[in-house]
Amino acid sequence: MKHFHRTQLLPDAVLAEADAFFPTIGMKQTAAGARTRGFEGVVGTPEEVVTLKLSVKMEGGHNTFVEAATSAQGESRLDRNVKKFFVRLHRKVDARHA
Repeated sequence: MKHFHRTQLLPDAVLAEADAFFPTIGMKQTAAGARTRGFEGVVGTPEEVVTLKLSVKMEGGHNTFVEAATSAQGESRLDRNVKKFFVRLHRKVDARHA
Protein backbone atom coordinates (compact mmCIF):
# COMPACT_ATOMS: atom_id res chain seq x y z
CA MET A 1 0.00 0.00 0.00
CA LYS A 2 1.26 3.50 -0.76
CA HIS A 3 0.94 6.47 1.55
CA PHE A 4 1.75 10.12 0.84
CA HIS A 5 2.38 13.14 3.05
CA ARG A 6 3.51 16.70 2.47
CA THR A 7 5.41 18.54 5.16
CA GLN A 8 7.43 21.70 5.63
CA LEU A 9 10.29 19.76 7.21
CA LEU A 10 13.47 19.39 5.21
CA PRO A 11 14.14 15.95 3.68
CA ASP A 12 17.07 15.29 6.03
CA ALA A 13 14.83 15.95 9.05
CA VAL A 14 12.17 13.57 7.70
CA LEU A 15 14.75 10.82 7.20
CA ALA A 16 16.20 11.42 10.68
CA GLU A 17 12.69 11.02 12.15
CA ALA A 18 12.23 7.80 10.16
CA ASP A 19 15.57 6.46 11.43
CA ALA A 20 14.40 7.15 14.99
CA PHE A 21 10.77 5.99 14.67
CA PHE A 22 10.71 2.74 12.69
CA PRO A 23 13.23 0.79 14.82
CA THR A 24 10.94 1.38 17.82
CA ILE A 25 8.22 -0.73 16.16
CA GLY A 26 10.52 -3.63 15.29
CA MET A 27 11.76 -2.59 11.85
CA LYS A 28 15.44 -2.66 10.97
CA GLN A 29 17.02 -0.47 8.35
CA THR A 30 18.00 -2.40 5.23
CA ALA A 31 18.84 0.43 2.85
CA ALA A 32 19.87 4.05 3.11
CA GLY A 33 20.30 6.53 0.31
CA ALA A 34 20.46 10.28 -0.02
CA ARG A 35 16.66 10.58 -0.18
CA THR A 36 15.46 7.05 0.59
CA ARG A 37 15.27 4.50 3.36
CA GLY A 38 14.36 0.84 3.41
CA PHE A 39 13.11 -1.01 6.47
CA GLU A 40 12.20 -4.64 7.10
CA GLY A 41 10.76 -6.50 10.05
CA VAL A 42 7.85 -8.27 11.69
CA VAL A 43 5.09 -5.93 12.84
CA GLY A 44 1.91 -7.36 14.32
CA THR A 45 0.25 -10.64 13.42
CA PRO A 46 0.47 -12.77 11.40
CA GLU A 47 4.19 -12.86 11.95
CA GLU A 48 5.31 -12.21 8.39
CA VAL A 49 8.24 -10.12 7.33
CA VAL A 50 7.07 -6.84 5.80
CA THR A 51 9.06 -4.15 4.03
CA LEU A 52 8.79 -0.40 3.90
CA LYS A 53 10.33 1.85 1.27
CA LEU A 54 10.40 5.52 2.19
CA SER A 55 11.39 8.28 -0.21
CA VAL A 56 11.41 12.05 0.10
CA LYS A 57 11.72 14.80 -2.47
CA MET A 58 11.48 18.55 -2.47
CA GLU A 59 8.47 20.01 -4.23
CA GLY A 60 8.13 23.50 -5.58
CA GLY A 61 8.45 26.04 -2.82
CA HIS A 62 9.17 24.80 0.69
CA ASN A 63 7.28 21.49 0.82
CA THR A 64 8.75 18.01 1.10
CA PHE A 65 6.80 15.14 -0.45
CA VAL A 66 7.07 11.91 1.55
CA GLU A 67 6.08 8.59 -0.05
CA ALA A 68 5.91 5.35 1.93
CA ALA A 69 5.24 2.00 0.21
CA THR A 70 4.59 -1.10 2.31
CA SER A 71 4.57 -4.72 1.19
CA ALA A 72 1.69 -5.63 3.50
CA GLN A 73 -1.71 -6.51 2.05
CA GLY A 74 -4.64 -4.35 3.05
CA GLU A 75 -4.58 -2.14 6.14
CA SER A 76 -1.82 -3.71 8.20
CA ARG A 77 -0.29 -2.69 11.51
CA LEU A 78 2.68 -1.35 9.53
CA ASP A 79 0.33 0.89 7.53
CA ARG A 80 -1.17 2.25 10.74
CA ASN A 81 2.33 2.95 12.05
CA VAL A 82 3.21 4.79 8.83
CA LYS A 83 0.21 7.04 9.52
CA LYS A 84 1.48 7.55 13.09
CA PHE A 85 4.85 8.52 11.60
CA PHE A 86 3.11 11.14 9.43
CA VAL A 87 1.38 12.54 12.54
CA ARG A 88 4.78 12.69 14.22
CA LEU A 89 6.09 14.74 11.27
CA HIS A 90 3.08 17.03 11.52
CA ARG A 91 3.74 17.57 15.25
CA LYS A 92 7.35 18.55 14.48
CA VAL A 93 6.00 21.38 12.33
CA ASP A 94 3.06 22.32 14.58
CA ALA A 95 3.43 21.25 18.21
CA ARG A 96 -0.20 22.20 18.90
CA HIS A 97 -1.44 19.36 16.65
CA ALA A 98 -3.34 16.78 18.72
